[in-house]
Amino acid sequence: MPTTDEVDRSRVAYRADLHLGTRRFFHPRSTACPWCGSADLRLRLRTTDLLQHKPGRFTLDECGGCGHVFQNPRLTAEGLEFYYRDFYDGLAAEQMDRQLEKEAGSHRARAEVVLPHADPKSWLDVGTSHGHFCSAAAQLFPDTEFDGLDLGAGVELGRQQGRIKRAYQGQFVDLADELTDRYDVVSMFHYLEHSAEPKPELRAAQRVLRSGGHLLIDVPDPECRFARLLGRWWIGWTQPQHLHFIPLANLRAELGRSGFDVVAVQRAEAHLPYDLAAATWLFVNHLAPRQDRPWLFDRPGLGRRAGRLAALIAGAPLMLAGMLLDRVAQPVADRLRLTNSYRVLAVRR
Repeated sequence: MPTTDEVDRSRVAYRADLHLGTRRFFHPRSTACPWCGSADLRLRLRTTDLLQHKPGRFTLDECGGCGHVFQNPRLTAEGLEFYYRDFYDGLAAEQMDRQLEKEAGSHRARAEVVLPHADPKSWLDVGTSHGHFCSAAAQLFPDTEFDGLDLGAGVELGRQQGRIKRAYQGQFVDLADELTDRYDVVSMFHYLEHSAEPKPELRAAQRVLRSGGHLLIDVPDPECRFARLLGRWWIGWTQPQHLHFIPLANLRAELGRSGFDVVAVQRAEAHLPYDLAAATWLFVNHLAPRQDRPWLFDRPGLGRRAGRLAALIAGAPLMLAGMLLDRVAQPVADRLRLTNSYRVLAVRR
């Protein structure tokens, strides 16, 4: 957890940002679907930032033509910087690093998809964060050289700690030309939904891969029934960081247009069994008094800290019930269309 002094030092920058208002954080509202161009848009969801509680309201629209769900209005570059700050890096870096270390089993399951299809010598993990996936995948592919790419500074931490050999910091589409034909596998795990424009990301992967190379993608599934049942409390929405939610049929078609053939699709295997546990946590955390955060300008006093602790204790049985129900539902999640993610492996022609 960040110290009080660290939070106080960050308050100055956040106060300056918020003094200018949040309107500059948003593009003008779009009147057409960014995936297919249809003007048949329907409101899917309105919500706030339920994770960090930074100020702002966010809207997701759904296309009546192709089913694509997207943030509308979308965040600008300034908005993305503001809402990403201290989420993966900065004040949250240590907490995020511990969380990613706990997901070793999920990382291994993702890498296993490639085993029947390729014996790669080089692998680029796009959106790698601190490189934990690469560390887990190296146990299955000990002869493979893993590199990582990310916009945040965590990718350099991954290189320093030996999880990846090379660290690329920046936008994938901007770096793709210098990486042309370099890799046997490119992976994007819960990355495309963060992209301002997902289609150019697929074309960038096509350039970076050698002929016959594989692209491995995990994304949240907007067709998951939990997405409607839980509404704003579905963790897959993760507003405001997630900009696009792509139905499987849309992604398959676009991969074909981008020079790929799909060789494997997984839903049950890509499912992360935490929908109800996360929803109950979001709900309890929403009701509880706020933690000390630099974008909240007053420090919590003793009464607020005690109130938060009491709310979390009172909500613990609800969160525990959510965890148990997630485990119970996991074996039948695919049959009931409750799987919250899907995974696609495609080969470059």
